[in-house]
Amino acid sequence: MRIAILGAGAWGTALAVSLSAGHRVTLWTRSPAQLAEMAETRSNARYLPGFGLPPAVGLGADLAGALLGADLALAVVPTSGLRQLAREIAASGAGVPLVWACKGFESGTMEMPHQVVAEEMPAAPPCGVLSGPSFAAEVAAGLPTAVTLASRDEAFAQHLAAQLNATRFRVYSSTDVVGVEVGGAVKNVMAIAAGISDGMGFGHNARAALITRGLAEITRLGVELGGRHETFFGLSGVGDLILTCTGDLSRNRTVGLKLGRGEGLEKILRELGHVAEGVATAREVDKLARRLQVEMPITRAVCRVLYEGLPPKAAVEELLNREPKAES
Repeated sequence: MRIAILGAGAWGTALAVSLSAGHRVTLWTRSPAQLAEMAETRSNARYLPGFGLPPAVGLGADLAGALLGADLALAVVPTSGLRQLAREIAASGAGVPLVWACKGFESGTMEMPHQVVAEEMPAAPPCGVLSGPSFAAEVAAGLPTAVTLASRDEAFAQHLAAQLNATRFRVYSSTDVVGVEVGGAVKNVMAIAAGISDGMGFGHNARAALITRGLAEITRLGVELGGRHETFFGLSGVGDLILTCTGDLSRNRTVGLKLGRGEGLEKILRELGHVAEGVATAREVDKLARRLQVEMPITRAVCRVLYEGLPPKAAVEELLNREPKAES
């Protein structure tokens, strides 16, 4: 296949490196400076240092050119940039099937990626979402990874999953777009919570409790929004949650760790150098949960730490002092 990967951050670059083993790949960036640097060094030193770009990876800054002749467009931009990119793809008239790999709810609208795409590309060909437990550096290194590709068009999901599947990059198909998107988005909020706990030295028991109760929150919201219960116990649910809450490569866990150690959010984000989707997503999920009357105490606590000035220690104490009840 000819694949246009739209977005040259860490994850887009890693997918370009991995997928170029079996496909013709064009890696697109809207930054001429980044394009020039990658063309000169054949690497992406800013976002994915230590990995060269294989010869099969082409580079481009012209969106229409990247989409020309492509069999698939893979949008790998932050959630905040998806609407603009979808609008530009629609304006290009390319008519290429689109899959997005961002994880979050859009700030201000509380919308999931598939809703954003539907609004900007109402006449789009088959679309879907790629999500699951996958650190960019490990995918680029060729370490075994398994992810989920979901589309409401079951035949499209199955066909594309088979096309993208490789020995060390396993791709499973699903039709539960909502479930896969909710799992991928809200696990980032839980990773901030787990990081805060770890940063305060609360140990493995506390982290395990947060992951478990976090999964309950994700599932409650996801089912309320129309996702299937079983999806949250698969790769894009509990799989992604465990990875992001425990892995040292997790940006969102890193944010939480530093908050738990007393650092300020503005400084943390400035030094991170990458987007931590959970920071923006937490506010949208909190608003959505309250509107739908879905109980999400961990999400509420994370939001209060991020946006309301609640000290992490006080947030943890509030969670620990909640009235005990039957587990559900």
